[in-house]
Amino acid sequence: MKSMGSPSEIEIRPATSADAEAILTCLAAAFAPYRDQYAPAAFADTTLDSETIHLRMQQMHVLVAAVAGCVIGTVAGVAHGKEGHLRGMAVLPEWHGRGIAGKLLAAIEEYLQSRECLSIALDTTRPLETAMRFYEKNGYRRSGKVSDFFGMALIEYSKPL
Repeated sequence: MKSMGSPSEIEIRPATSADAEAILTCLAAAFAPYRDQYAPAAFADTTLDSETIHLRMQQMHVLVAAVAGCVIGTVAGVAHGKEGHLRGMAVLPEWHGRGIAGKLLAAIEEYLQSRECLSIALDTTRPLETAMRFYEKNGYRRSGKVSDFFGMALIEYSKPL
């Protein structure tokens, strides 16, 4: 049986177009447990497709976590003036609890700080309680802003840099 690799072998790097399908697989696997709690359009917007992944890669800085060349996680970020915004944090379920999300978050925060962002915002939904705890553990706090995401509550978190 092939070893899955260890967290010390993880490479965090900018995504390339060759990573698009692997990113889609990662997003689909990470969000699959929540599919029934998402409006169909919200789920599609979260997990992307073969067209929207390329649009995200054009509009945002997309990072991947890879082990032995295989993508196991992803996150995207973009600077809007002095505020960064995160989207699409996902780690393959078999890699949960191994520090991958923390490494991705640190790397995208570093990228946004290098773009002179003074704060970072992200949006999440109520079904993602584990993600909310993860973000809170990493210094993000609810901003109080809640918006509509295809009929779902979209909860904004922010963190000063």
